[in-house]
Amino acid sequence: MRIEIKGIQDERFHRPLQNISNLFFEETELLFEPSDTELIAAFEFFDDERTIRLKGCLQDGEGHSFEAEHKNDLFISMTDKERFKKIKQTLSYVYLLLLQEYTGMIQQWGILTGIRPTKLLHKMLHEGMLKEDAHQRLREEYLIKDEKINLMQSIVDRQLKAVPDLYELRNEVSLYIGIPFCPTKCAYCTFPAYAINGRQGSVDSFLGGLHYEMKEMGKFLRESGIKITTIYYGGGTPTSITAEEMDMLYEEMMDSFPDVKEIREITVEAGRPDTITPDKLDVLKKYSIDRISINPQSYIQETLKAIGRHHTVEETIEKYHLAREHGMKNINMDLIIGLPGEGTAEFDYTLDETEKLMPESLTVHTLSFKRASEMTKNKQKYRVADREEITKMMDKAVQWTNEHGYEPYYLYRQKNILGNLENVGYALKGQDSIYNIMIMEELQTIIGLGCGAASKFIDPETGKITHFANPKDPKSYNDGFKHYTHTKIDMLKDLFKIAETRSS
Repeated sequence: MRIEIKGIQDERFHRPLQNISNLFFEETELLFEPSDTELIAAFEFFDDERTIRLKGCLQDGEGHSFEAEHKNDLFISMTDKERFKKIKQTLSYVYLLLLQEYTGMIQQWGILTGIRPTKLLHKMLHEGMLKEDAHQRLREEYLIKDEKINLMQSIVDRQLKAVPDLYELRNEVSLYIGIPFCPTKCAYCTFPAYAINGRQGSVDSFLGGLHYEMKEMGKFLRESGIKITTIYYGGGTPTSITAEEMDMLYEEMMDSFPDVKEIREITVEAGRPDTITPDKLDVLKKYSIDRISINPQSYIQETLKAIGRHHTVEETIEKYHLAREHGMKNINMDLIIGLPGEGTAEFDYTLDETEKLMPESLTVHTLSFKRASEMTKNKQKYRVADREEITKMMDKAVQWTNEHGYEPYYLYRQKNILGNLENVGYALKGQDSIYNIMIMEELQTIIGLGCGAASKFIDPETGKITHFANPKDPKSYNDGFKHYTHTKIDMLKDLFKIAETRSS
């Protein structure tokens, strides 16, 4: 879809307009000068010191015309950044109304295109806003529909029940430890993950750097009196390395990090069933780690082959039972809605198979065409369901989890997600992942260790977020892990030094 945009000169508004367009059309090209296009969107601003009013008109090539208008209050005390944000919100609001009228498609998430909708509601409630007023604001300012507002509220309630001191954990940290290897790379994946076969030299070098990071970071945290809330081993697939390498890694964790036994949760992703062995499960048990992920994604063998997962459905089930036999008491499983060739019938079958296992938690993802993935680069090879069928599959997931005692406890969205839906984590009572809550609500610093691991430093006082990432490829990581380790430690010193100064 080619759309000409008139009346918008500031390039800072181009991306928000693109994001709204992508909610309605699979591929959209916005043009900001007279062009041969299928649609023309024209905007006219009327503003003074106290008000921004925007009129919009959308015309197609057949003579149809659609109009919308919206007004927002401005305040003299606003900073330039706050003023820009308010104008951007007004523009997104009007443009969304125009495209909804033109297409007949109603966006349940309104103008929200960000990843973390619940963070918005948390902020309103934490600042003292009444629940009813917060919901009204979500409806009026963001055009979010009641179904999604109710989902947001149920998740916020569940998170505060799972972590009652959620808002008081700003002076603690969580750790993400990345293992950038997998048996093979899935077609939809953009995580730092390298096929492990033939890479043992890279693995050995990488693990040496990771051990150094853990040792130095642990020393800093211990000396600074900073507590660790959760540790999450992700990747890649952390169980791709050998049992002996896992044993040494967790021994380093025990030696390096302060008060390991007081850490609320330690999770290891064992997402690829073809990496799980009895000796690796014994290592996990040795270190009292009993929360793992075993991810089927689908129970359709043809689908697994199409997306590059070289394990069988039977192996997923077998390894699940093996994990149970080795004492794993909190198992998460991931399912993906909208994988190539799948519709409601295939998803019904996957849910039926999930019912036979009943993991403690279940994350239901909606397929996203991520820019760097094999699937996005070769879209013509991968036939996926349309928006209507994707929505039906999500509705089935909601109904199934409700009937089986699971409740939603975290949610996130992605760019280019099918049906403009969401990814939702469900859990049985008391089995919520604390790390997932912390990473989604951005209420504490997450320190990333390992190749491709991203750190997110959050000022305990202001909430300001600073990002820092280790290199994604093993060679660059191996060449510079000492530098990246001490850069993070210096950033933490500044961060917590500021917090201490402010509180004194």
